[in-house]
Amino acid sequence: MTEPRIPVTEDELHAYVDGELPAERQADVDAWLAAHPADAERVASWRAMAEALHARYDRVLDEPVPPRLQLDRLSAPLPRRWIGGAIAATLAAFIVGGGAGWLARGAAATPSTFRSFTVDALDAHRLYVVEVRHPVEVEGSERAHLQQWLSKRVGYAVKAPELEGTGLKLVGGRLLPGPDAPAAFLMYEGASGERFTLYSSRAKTDATQMRYASDQRDGALFWADRGVGYVLSGPTDKERLSQVAKQVYDQTEKTGG
Repeated sequence: MTEPRIPVTEDELHAYVDGELPAERQADVDAWLAAHPADAERVASWRAMAEALHARYDRVLDEPVPPRLQLDRLSAPLPRRWIGGAIAATLAAFIVGGGAGWLARGAAATPSTFRSFTVDALDAHRLYVVEVRHPVEVEGSERAHLQQWLSKRVGYAVKAPELEGTGLKLVGGRLLPGPDAPAAFLMYEGASGERFTLYSSRAKTDATQMRYASDQRDGALFWADRGVGYVLSGPTDKERLSQVAKQVYDQTEKTGG
């Protein structure tokens, strides 16, 4: 098999993994991978990660959207994506824990603030962590631009925390509708493919203790500081979430809302 005349692009490799590659380029990509072992290894790793993510999260797509949420969506002033909307109906049954010691100075979050932020954040988390090709709008390699753009849109200083110390690398971010104002959404990924997301938006509260929520598939830690609410979503391991959240808090606390 000879190497194709037209080099294969990164986008084409992603399309190849996603099953979206035009038929006329299939043979060219096969030939390219046969001649470029490094790219073949990358493609294999992307496929393995995609399969792992889909195995964990695809069942959410089959969950029915509760009628109440359908009505809320019709009346909401901002568009929302409720693919993972069933978590709203089960949020009352989540396991909720107290605040971590390093954030104990705040008051307890009101149920409505905690609920709205956590539901929206977990919806976004589940919607985008399964994406291989388009998980974010702005890549992590453009950290400065990402922070500047999100800060301008949400109205407070957005800092994409440096989480390499916890084994996580910034994938990138996007802008989303929040409970009462635009929300900043950042995604991080570990070497094993685990993904964490940090969701933040203006909150009708000054400072709160940290609260943990879990529905046996995903976990989330919510807190607020200086009028901004934060939700870190990821695996249900509370200790791991707390480790990452402390790094996030230490860095965002220095930035200010």
